[in-house]
Amino acid sequence: MTLKKQFLFAVLLLCQSICAQQDTITVLDDVIISDLQLKKFSNSQSVVKLPDSIISNNKTSLTTLLNYNSVIYFKENGLGMVSSASFRGTTAQQTAVIWNGININSQLNGQTDFNTISARDFNSISIRAGGGSSVYGSSAIGGSIHLNNDLSFGNKFENTLQTNYGSFNTLGVNYKMQVASDKFSSQISISRNSSDNDYEYLDTNKKNENGQFYNTSINLNLGYKLDSKNVLKLYSYLFEGERHFSGTLAAPSKSKYNDLNTRNLLEWIGSYNQFTSKVKVAFLSEKYKYFENAATSIFSDAKAETFTAKYDLLFKVNSKLELNSVLDFTQTKGFGSDIGENKRQIGSGILLLKHKPFSKFLYEVTIRKEITSNYKSPVLFSIGTNFSAFSFYNLKVNASRNYRIPTFNDLYYQGSGNLNLKPESSYQVEVGHEFKFKNTTFSLTNYYIKIQDLLRWSPSSGGNWTPNNVAKVTTYGAEFLVNYNKKIGKNQFDFTTTYAYTISEDEQKKKQLIYVPYHKFTAALAYSFDKLSAHYQYLYNGEVFTSSDNFYSLNDYLVSNVGIDYQFGKKKFLQLGFDVLNVFNENYQSVSTRPMPGRNYTINLTFNF
Repeated sequence: MTLKKQFLFAVLLLCQSICAQQDTITVLDDVIISDLQLKKFSNSQSVVKLPDSIISNNKTSLTTLLNYNSVIYFKENGLGMVSSASFRGTTAQQTAVIWNGININSQLNGQTDFNTISARDFNSISIRAGGGSSVYGSSAIGGSIHLNNDLSFGNKFENTLQTNYGSFNTLGVNYKMQVASDKFSSQISISRNSSDNDYEYLDTNKKNENGQFYNTSINLNLGYKLDSKNVLKLYSYLFEGERHFSGTLAAPSKSKYNDLNTRNLLEWIGSYNQFTSKVKVAFLSEKYKYFENAATSIFSDAKAETFTAKYDLLFKVNSKLELNSVLDFTQTKGFGSDIGENKRQIGSGILLLKHKPFSKFLYEVTIRKEITSNYKSPVLFSIGTNFSAFSFYNLKVNASRNYRIPTFNDLYYQGSGNLNLKPESSYQVEVGHEFKFKNTTFSLTNYYIKIQDLLRWSPSSGGNWTPNNVAKVTTYGAEFLVNYNKKIGKNQFDFTTTYAYTISEDEQKKKQLIYVPYHKFTAALAYSFDKLSAHYQYLYNGEVFTSSDNFYSLNDYLVSNVGIDYQFGKKKFLQLGFDVLNVFNENYQSVSTRPMPGRNYTINLTFNF
């Protein structure tokens, strides 16, 4: 056993031994949160939790929600098609998606398709900017998106049925139920979305052909208090969908793509005086079938199954000092017509510290080391401070080392995979300024990232495409966030805006990376009076380059949405809404030669009972 392994093992045994000696009972909170590190150890970085009002105004895909309310840039191959993110100028594989504390990025291609996730299935969605690999593992270089189902206890019985119907025969239905008592809590959510997706391409005589899609998601979350110190939780999620991939302006398509993703997580939380113990066991699966011609039964497919076991122990030494140790084991098996059958095992140990020596100052440190035979793993770290210089001003500073491991496609793709790939790695530093006044908060964050060993697929001398660690990238920029709330009598005003300036440059070519805009700006204004509410959304994406030499580009565009809702009845059991999307009929493309819809309409009906 190596020294590092002995150290981690000793820490775990020591913590367990101390924990076992505690007799004092600590009553569990009424709201149980799975992602402890997001809450406790993210004080030196920007974390934005999207309010319920914003989530309710973006009623379907996670893409729409984040695109109109964050600094993250999204590249979408048409409405409902594949959607990938670029956070702080990094690639789609360098943005991590965390589901109740578990990284769910695809083991096959390394990224998350945000159009395969319904925003309605979660009651807490947060955006954590900057490096997070020391806590959340591979991919958390640009930032991470956190999808949580926080369980609450206490007498509760709530039912919500949401339906929407709109242009292109687009239909969405979501049913959500929450039932809770002092000892038991449950959440059930079922969503169904479908569309003919046959919108007209503006300024042409063409339509979006072969773009129809449907998807279904089922979300079940259960919590049970065994006693005043222990709670058992189960999270289960299923997504099944079929998308016909529409063609481009130049070439039609007959293809389709089937998804089947499942996620299951069992968690046991114990609270013993100064200690909080968490045991997590998760099983995730992802499966796809790709048909080049939807009319035939010929397809390629792949599947990945991931098992994760994690032990997490938090020790609150005193009111100023907290220590957290995490041991994690992950095994992934990949199968497919193009990748064969392969397996990867990763063990990791994490140590986290948060110390607040003075009332206005704290610092936090995280160190992570992984052990695997598949690649050489660097020591990852994060060091940050939070200084409350004044009652209205906070200064945050963070430095970190992060990484992304090669995917199964990178390593094992038939005839193209490269077993000699190294993980992508990065160093980054950021400085954040937060200002809080009576009704207004705003923040400015500057960051600088150096990425090396960036993976790129390129043709060999024989014409075969293979991945290699070939690129170095420098990314730097600024993010500006504003939030304003004001209530005057029964009048409620809410205003949010975000702006991102991003330079992401290939060090060799001295060119901006493709599909990374220099400028992105969003704004949202909401107003409510008694039972009436209205909102306006604005999105501006600057010019993006579509070729690595920056010769070809897509024009900038701005898109606006407006909506109005009215609630009926004394208990507001019924809500009727109407939305106009792309209200100014902007002709724009998110991906080259793939036009997005012009002006379109949606009517919404919500029952609360």
